[in-house]
Amino acid sequence: MAPEAAALLWDAHAAALEACGFVQGRNFSDYLTDPMLSAAVERKLEIVGEALNQLRKLDAVTAAQIPELPAAVGLRNILIHAYGSVDNRLVWDVATARLPELIARIEHLMRAAP
Repeated sequence: MAPEAAALLWDAHAAALEACGFVQGRNFSDYLTDPMLSAAVERKLEIVGEALNQLRKLDAVTAAQIPELPAAVGLRNILIHAYGSVDNRLVWDVATARLPELIARIEHLMRAAP
């Protein structure tokens, strides 16, 4: 894996961990009523999606090992370009239920990298 690809994995991993940390001990109502929380989670998800989008362009073989990649990039696009139609329940679900799987997959790829 090229150093640039490893750096993108690191960026996605770090942002995903931070988003998970932001929602730990919080609930959906907190997310809806705390604009700083929702903005922070959305920003980290944007970073995850952008890093994985760049990874797909740089290292398609590594990117293909991340089944969540298309959904992460798609969510990033919605958060940035269609922010008025963001589904808060979906963002919450990603941050609380789906990111741990993505984090585990990225960690596996990072460990396997030469």
